[in-house]
Amino acid sequence: MRIYLTALNPTDAVLEGFLPAAESLGLSATVLTDRPTEWPADVPVTRCAVRDAAAVVAATASNRPVALLSNSDHLQEATAIAARKLGLPGKDPDAARLCKDKAAARRAIATAGLDLVRTVTVDPGTTPEVSAGMFPAVVKPREGVASEDAYLVADLPELLARVAEIRARRPDVALVVEEYLAGELRTFETLGDGTTLATLGGWRTGLGPPPTFTEESLAWSPPAEKASTELRAWLDALGVGFGACHTEYVVSDGRVRLIEVNYRLIGDRMDLILAELLGVPLFEHVIRLHLGEPLAALGLPTSVDGYAQVEYVCADTSGRLTAAPGPLDTVDGEVRLGCRPLRAVGRFAEHTGTNRDYLAVLHAIGPDQDSVRQSLAAFRDDLKWTIVE
Repeated sequence: MRIYLTALNPTDAVLEGFLPAAESLGLSATVLTDRPTEWPADVPVTRCAVRDAAAVVAATASNRPVALLSNSDHLQEATAIAARKLGLPGKDPDAARLCKDKAAARRAIATAGLDLVRTVTVDPGTTPEVSAGMFPAVVKPREGVASEDAYLVADLPELLARVAEIRARRPDVALVVEEYLAGELRTFETLGDGTTLATLGGWRTGLGPPPTFTEESLAWSPPAEKASTELRAWLDALGVGFGACHTEYVVSDGRVRLIEVNYRLIGDRMDLILAELLGVPLFEHVIRLHLGEPLAALGLPTSVDGYAQVEYVCADTSGRLTAAPGPLDTVDGEVRLGCRPLRAVGRFAEHTGTNRDYLAVLHAIGPDQDSVRQSLAAFRDDLKWTIVE
């Protein structure tokens, strides 16, 4: 039996998560990608125009799959359409489209009467028309990912400057400008079978300094019952309920406000760390849902007996990485520690102010917050990264 995964560039989620999970389940796996030369030689790949649902369907014709899925933000809608054409379990294509289009998602949430965030769409080649009352505001690509080209702006002149800066790099990108939602940034992680939705937990996110929104740390912090209920209502309004979903929100003055919904697993190795913290084969679970198994058959834990913290090491300048540790795994008492490189030694990269600046991810998993924090701080103090400008 064969499953297909649609993807663009190689990711840890596919290489270390989904492909080993498929093997554990006794399934053969093929990656469909429009970038086959970028993938390791030992990964079975097929060239495919993966943004085109018809092309995805055609690529599976010689060996009909038992499941088709993707963990890419960019490919959820096309993959969902292809799965539906093949008669396979999958996400609702309309829900996948809404989650990708930040302006459409805002409209759907507002129409449902759940939350109103003032939002203005800025099409390519047009000038933003934003009232003074909307500032401070956030400008970002309408279908962006990874906090890339997302900026906090204080007024109209600053907005116009940021729009010009983004368009110099990406002239055809549509943007959104929305009111800035102040508050503590958190995440909400879920799995669903199309009928039932399970909460896996969530993280409290530490951001770097504005005007960018680089995630520098995450600490395990499942949402309170009230927040979870509100978040589920938002997901219902978007039609989200199948497979993995990663939602970002803030808590401001006791009120939950939606930032965005990413219809996939949490990224930047957090999915692998989440699986270790939960003690479950998370990637196998996602595949099993796409095979049509009910959520109840997965045996998800009802509580988590432990704590985890994650820190990203970020480059603070452009340059070539000349020395870096890792990968490393060690133990400090009851705390498990790890370091995974996110940029190869020898690579030159421009400083972006986004998670494209990540050099490595460090994590600690243990019985309680104090022991985890202490062990992670000592672990990080012993590591060094060198960038030559």
